[in-house]
Amino acid sequence: MRFPRTGAMRVRRERGVALIVALMVFALCSVVLVAMERDFDVNYRREANSAIAEQSWAYLRGAEEIAFLTLALDHDADTTRGTPRDDLTEIWAQDPDPFALDEGGWMSGGLEDLQGRFNLNSLVAPPGTGEGAQAYSASQQVFIRLLQSLDGVEVDRFLALAITDSVADWIDGDDEPRRNGAESTFYVSLDPSYRPANRPFVSVSELRAVANVTPDIFRALRPLVTVWPQTPLPLNIHTAPLGVLRALNVDGSLEPLPLSDAQVLHSYQEEPGFADVQDFLQQPAFGGSPTTAIASLLGESSSYFLMTSRVVIADRERWLYSVLRREARQVDVLQRINLGLYDLPQQPPAEPSP
Repeated sequence: MRFPRTGAMRVRRERGVALIVALMVFALCSVVLVAMERDFDVNYRREANSAIAEQSWAYLRGAEEIAFLTLALDHDADTTRGTPRDDLTEIWAQDPDPFALDEGGWMSGGLEDLQGRFNLNSLVAPPGTGEGAQAYSASQQVFIRLLQSLDGVEVDRFLALAITDSVADWIDGDDEPRRNGAESTFYVSLDPSYRPANRPFVSVSELRAVANVTPDIFRALRPLVTVWPQTPLPLNIHTAPLGVLRALNVDGSLEPLPLSDAQVLHSYQEEPGFADVQDFLQQPAFGGSPTTAIASLLGESSSYFLMTSRVVIADRERWLYSVLRREARQVDVLQRINLGLYDLPQQPPAEPSP
């Protein structure tokens, strides 16, 4: 029998060890390369997102500057006309076409008159002493009718009264509940418990915490109401949406205008337009008998606007909502709501509640 020589066995063993070491080095290098590639990819995406975020924010602020200029030019036009007036035929109320960007994306934006919406902070008036409509101020009567005319949600008279009193209790400074309202005693009994604000609204979203306001009612109310300014100014008859027009009944009842009558008024806002508040109240929809109470709530010019702007770059989108206040030619930003940077969705995000 022949046995292998010791030297040959040593060589084969060393070759095996070398192969194992080589495989371990290769595996280690692979792990390092994968980790480096992952870190590079993360850093690249982070830097790209940061660059897109900064670029999109610059475009949105540019849209804001355009809104400032548009409102200032509208003020100049009103000055030459002699009578301040803001209606849907003016340049600020037009919906411009999306603007193509050099990077391959696009930007869009527009302005809405917040004084065409119903101001929730006008409901703080003290409760009346009479019955029915007489138990409420003119502004509260408008809100009761507005609730009963909401699109897509049923609100009866009793619920409308309860919501109106609850909103008024939420705003006023005392802790005494109104006839159909709610104060601390009600809210601390909830789980989780909380207390009413007892101050003017700072956001429409506060409505979600008010007694009797369901999610469906809030969604239907949101595009029709505002909290700006916190000391309410007259509601603009030229820009009020259809739902608000239905609430401007002048017959002394708590019933909203028939939808067909409100649609006629809405169609008049652009062509031929109302000459003034008296002309508005003398329309056939109101029966030609305007009341002083409702007339005191109405106006023709506006100082508070909501700018909505959107930019899309590299399949990323960013939204900005800005509450603007105009005093003469000066335009200030009172509130900004930035929805951040998102992958391009199939549907736009829900409007926030400035």
